[in-house]
Amino acid sequence: MNTNETSRAQAARLSLCCALLLACCAAATAQQPAEKTSDKPAPSPRQQTKTAAPTQGGGGNSTAAAKSAPPAPAPVELARAAYQSLGGDRFRDLRNMVLTGTLDLFSPASTQGVTGRFGVITAGEKIRQEMQSPFFNASIIYDGVQSYSSIRGFEMPPPSKFGLPVLVKHAQPGYTVSALPDNDSKKTRAFRVTDPEGNATDFRVDAATGRLTGYEIPFGGVTFVVEITETKEIDGVTVPTKFAQRLATPQGTFIAEFKVKDAKLNQELPADAFAIPAK
Repeated sequence: MNTNETSRAQAARLSLCCALLLACCAAATAQQPAEKTSDKPAPSPRQQTKTAAPTQGGGGNSTAAAKSAPPAPAPVELARAAYQSLGGDRFRDLRNMVLTGTLDLFSPASTQGVTGRFGVITAGEKIRQEMQSPFFNASIIYDGVQSYSSIRGFEMPPPSKFGLPVLVKHAQPGYTVSALPDNDSKKTRAFRVTDPEGNATDFRVDAATGRLTGYEIPFGGVTFVVEITETKEIDGVTVPTKFAQRLATPQGTFIAEFKVKDAKLNQELPADAFAIPAK
């Protein structure tokens, strides 16, 4: 393998970490023909300091304009709106999801992505993730109790403690919702959901609609970021059909761009769907 191939293979392996966030998205993902599609604005990969101030008109109208501006929603209201934008209880009650599609992986210094295919099965907190490309094949499994990774030295973030599963449980006892700075240039608001053990996920929503546009997770010294750019509504559930995942590390940011080609909900799964290979 030459230097370029080695670099791309390393980038693909590191970017696979980003793909774990797909498991968080997967519970909300399904795709069927002839369904309503909605365009999504690209969210920012990180929250930035709030800079908004009331728009000043001429003369002494600025104070009146500030007083007439509606109050910003409380963090818990943002969390509730984000949950409802996913489909609410229909999203929560999905039994499983099978998702397949294509992806492109980029290392920090790369100008051309590595193309591959992915497949993921989720059922509650159980996950099976498979990825294939000309440069790597990888499997990541969490059976609800223990995890397995074909990538040496990689540990899976527990799905029950991060991402969309945390948003689903935001109103349960022991979970807290707190405010984060808005991003006025992207017209998004932000909030943080922290579980009883102190694990936190930061969410972003469209300021006008409350629709979820992305989230980020700190884990193991790196930051996982999801940016949702396109969605589809299926059976009352909002499905991300195009999204990017970013892995911010001391070596730079690795990017995985996903396109969902097929998704199925509530399937009959084989008994060994989440079986961990014998060591």
